[in-house]
Amino acid sequence: MTTNRIADRNPDLIHSSSGGDIENFGAGTMSRRQANAALLAGATLAAMPGIVLAAQETMPLPAPRKTGGMPLMQALQQRRSTREFAPRPLPSQIVSDLLWAAYGINRPGGDRTAPYWRHIMVIDVYVAMADGVWLYDPKQHALLPHLAQDIRASTGRQDFVATAPLDLVYVAHGERMQDISAEERRLYASVDTGFIGQNVYLFCASEGLATVFRGAVDYPKLAGAMRLDGSAFVTFAQTVGYPKA
Repeated sequence: MTTNRIADRNPDLIHSSSGGDIENFGAGTMSRRQANAALLAGATLAAMPGIVLAAQETMPLPAPRKTGGMPLMQALQQRRSTREFAPRPLPSQIVSDLLWAAYGINRPGGDRTAPYWRHIMVIDVYVAMADGVWLYDPKQHALLPHLAQDIRASTGRQDFVATAPLDLVYVAHGERMQDISAEERRLYASVDTGFIGQNVYLFCASEGLATVFRGAVDYPKLAGAMRLDGSAFVTFAQTVGYPKA
């Protein structure tokens, strides 16, 4: 994680403050051998697509709470899209519960809380926050580091995406979808994403959170910012946070 690492600040909070930059080393502070080693390491990192550019570690999440919450019919009554968010950080327990509700494992065989195309998991859920971009790993129920940069502003065309504490980015993997056209891949991936997005909506209604499922995205820009490979593509994004007072 970045110098704003959650555990270093407060283990209970996912913060929305801006992350730090990688510091430059002065030439006079290291030997020639050290300088050469640093240059070699930098060249190696630059040659690897999608590499994390700052020291980050897997972020374990608290166990999700799978009981309680608002009754389903009441959550459906409260479900709505909101485009005004407070910058207040989300507690790690809420982030844990959110991600499990969205696309977590709910059966011993590894099946998810949302249905998916041909029983093939083609969607990954990425989490963009102030301290970088993280990939949700349902098997570990943890966040895996993807990028150390704050790219929230690139996740959509509206201003609020840059300051809300958390933006979900749904990424489909075309290579997992065999024997169908590119148009069909996008169609089925979008349907799978919609199931996940509705789970997020109902969770947010239950927890009193604000959310909006978004298609107003500069897709090439976001794919470039996330350093996605050629077969992966963004389907939609979804912002989550506390409603603005």
